[in-house]
Amino acid sequence: MSVEVIRARRLGDVPHGFFGRRGGVSDGMVAGLNAGLGSADDPAAVAENRRLATDAVLPGAALLGLYQIHSAEAVVVTAPYAAAARPRADALVTDRPGLLLGILTADCAPVLFADRDAGVVGAAHAGWKGALGGVTDATLAAMASLGARRERIVAAIGPCIARASYEVDDGFLRTFAEADAANERFFADGRAGHHQFDLEAYVAHRLAAAGVTRIEALGLDTYGDEERFYSFRRATHRGEADYGRQISVIGLG
Repeated sequence: MSVEVIRARRLGDVPHGFFGRRGGVSDGMVAGLNAGLGSADDPAAVAENRRLATDAVLPGAALLGLYQIHSAEAVVVTAPYAAAARPRADALVTDRPGLLLGILTADCAPVLFADRDAGVVGAAHAGWKGALGGVTDATLAAMASLGARRERIVAAIGPCIARASYEVDDGFLRTFAEADAANERFFADGRAGHHQFDLEAYVAHRLAAAGVTRIEALGLDTYGDEERFYSFRRATHRGEADYGRQISVIGLG
């Protein structure tokens, strides 16, 4: 079965891919390539979708994921583990060939990292809480512990909710402004008492502030493109009982 693999130009030949919902075997409200272990989807369908994604990027690799908790925690992984044993964290890095790092999102920003020279890769789930808390900084630190250097690291920000689709209230903006007054530039005026937050731009800013100079933002809106992507916020606005998760992966061949 054919699945759509979205690749970042800057990551070049490093095995990687951002996936949406095109292809896959799930049906119903999560129809397509739903990779969410926490969804109400048939576990066999989720397993098959995850296999399809793995085979499209690094056939035969062991796909490793996380129990994501919207944190700034990053872990180093060195060997396969069962899904039931996945760490509670929001980023993972490795320098071991044959491991494929996977992050699930449904509006949050997936970020893939690579230092080709050091042979180190990473993947981060950057929702607003994790992004503000420093999940990308934690990922870079974990990569550095394996020999990566920030000036060599390439980072790509995959499909996530866009500013035009991400309405937040005054309290949300205040949380970011209290962390750094300059963060107000990532918010556009909206209706009374509300603002439009640019998550992708904020994540790119955090990467640049941490010393990453080669950053690619794909500019793909998960909320606005229902045919191509799953979206937690879209499902919530519609009162749907479940939502799919897309997977983003990177590894070393």
